[in-house]
Amino acid sequence: MTYTYTPMGVCARKIFVEIEDGIIKNCEFMGGCNGNTQGVAALVIGMNAKEAVEKLSGIDCNGRGTSCPDQLSRCIKKALEQE
Repeated sequence: MTYTYTPMGVCARKIFVEIEDGIIKNCEFMGGCNGNTQGVAALVIGMNAKEAVEKLSGIDCNGRGTSCPDQLSRCIKKALEQE
């Protein structure tokens, strides 16, 4: 299942995540800091989705109260709720 998420409070405009049997198969960011978002996406591919949520949730970017990794955790969480 591929899930599309519109993040809030960060530079990225969209997050796409594909989860199959609880494992993240693909992850892409549209917008944001290109190198960082590519790095985060590459790191979560193959990871257990629930574990990724635990690791990424609550990461802050410059006092925004959120970050691209935190928004990815929210995206994954919503995708798991729909699965």
